[in-house]
Amino acid sequence: MKKIILSVILFTGVISKAQNIADAQFKYPEYDIEKIQNLYKNNTATVKEVVESYLKRIHDIDQTGVQLNSVITVNPDAVKIADSLDHLDAKFRNKPLFGIPVLLKDNIDTHDKMPNTAGSLALKNSFPLQDSYIVKKLREAGAVIIGKTNLSEWANFRGEKSTSGWSGLGGLTKNPYILNRNTCGSSAGSGAAISANLGIIAIGTETNGSIICPSSINGIVGLKPTVGLISRQGIIPISFSQDTAGPMARTVRDIAISLGAMVGEDKNDTKTIGNTAFSHTDYTRFLTLNGLKGKRFGYIKEITKGASKKVDELFLQTLKVLEAQGATIVTIDNDFISDETHQKSFQIMVNEFKDGLNTYFSSLGKDAAVKNIDDLIAFNKNNKEELQYFGQEYLELAAKSNGINDKEYTKNLKIAQTGSREKGIDLVMKKYKLDAIISPATTEAWKTNLKTGDQYSFGSADAAAIAGYPSITLPMGYIDGLPVGILFSAGKWEEGKLINMAYTFEQTNPQRKVPEFLTEQ
Repeated sequence: MKKIILSVILFTGVISKAQNIADAQFKYPEYDIEKIQNLYKNNTATVKEVVESYLKRIHDIDQTGVQLNSVITVNPDAVKIADSLDHLDAKFRNKPLFGIPVLLKDNIDTHDKMPNTAGSLALKNSFPLQDSYIVKKLREAGAVIIGKTNLSEWANFRGEKSTSGWSGLGGLTKNPYILNRNTCGSSAGSGAAISANLGIIAIGTETNGSIICPSSINGIVGLKPTVGLISRQGIIPISFSQDTAGPMARTVRDIAISLGAMVGEDKNDTKTIGNTAFSHTDYTRFLTLNGLKGKRFGYIKEITKGASKKVDELFLQTLKVLEAQGATIVTIDNDFISDETHQKSFQIMVNEFKDGLNTYFSSLGKDAAVKNIDDLIAFNKNNKEELQYFGQEYLELAAKSNGINDKEYTKNLKIAQTGSREKGIDLVMKKYKLDAIISPATTEAWKTNLKTGDQYSFGSADAAAIAGYPSITLPMGYIDGLPVGILFSAGKWEEGKLINMAYTFEQTNPQRKVPEFLTEQ
């Protein structure tokens, strides 16, 4: 056993012998898209060899070794697909994601030998009838989808007192920094897997914090796009008003590349119609070092409102870093998203969840194992494994509601969107003449306890999530060996500006540290 002392804290942890062996055998630690593709260009590795190496890494880290449990299923055809790419001509090799091992959150449809489950035993053998829109785009860009990641079951909208990172089908995902800590959000497996170098990028989804929180807590970069930039067709839904997919990676550059590969108008998702005027197929144009100089950033005075003194201190130190790069920092007097806005957003999610799930189940055809939300609730009641730790209160609320036909639905939607946009982010940005709103993305990860559920104390993703506006997080530092991200949020369709800010911050203040799978002593 090898003991280490982390430089930023007084913490003793133990790295297993199996982990040391797995790390020593892996050829591509912290590689990004560019490094992987240079292997192909220089003929020093084939796509098949790279994919096989990542699959072995998944086996060594996820299934054996420390048993991170972040990947719920591996694509049985991944090696075959990789081999086929090795035989394509040079024209296809110039695709932005050519030969890149990609992981998908297991609520995104693929038409192959992998089911799409939302982590539920009810969908264990549910095989979609077609690829989702973004999977088609990823394949067209040359990506190799090597597997699906575990998630908080039903994207963490099944019941109260849930534990993030746990699903009935996939079990519990562990935090790669300290194994008994939580992975947060619902894209928990995606965050842990990318942090642990089990893939180059992952595609997560967010309704409220489910890309931002796991990215922050797992020490990676995560972008939650404007709702409507990326199609949601073929993604198991919660809320038509707030759902979006988004990229999760170890570098801002990889976020920019993968985002450009997924954008597009899709007639099957009306939110995307007309987005071409605001989107880019190449976001790498924003990877310049002028993203902080002359910018005005606003933050709420209370920061974490007392949830974590250590996070507050780290964030205040980070403000000095931003100022050193030429940014102006101003304080925002009050929380600009009201309690009423939050309450209406929750009710909207309940209403839209019912209609969204029933529509998704109908897309699975006549042989679907689950036909509607009532079938799902009944299945869970008859399966002790599903309800062993927490209930299904949100599913039951949705089932009892009138869905989007509820007489208050349209009124609630207007209140939530006006409260988060015109009276929220838009108002604050205009009042203080801001380029972005900044904050700690989360506190550090808490100890996982399946009996009591999440001990979540602070997160700042909700304003942009309710508004449907973009936000990006990346590492700003570490507390007791655990990463904490900084969050940049801006107005609608301003992904390019956020990427520019984040890239400049990353390049001038790099904070990413490779996790060591510590066992707390």
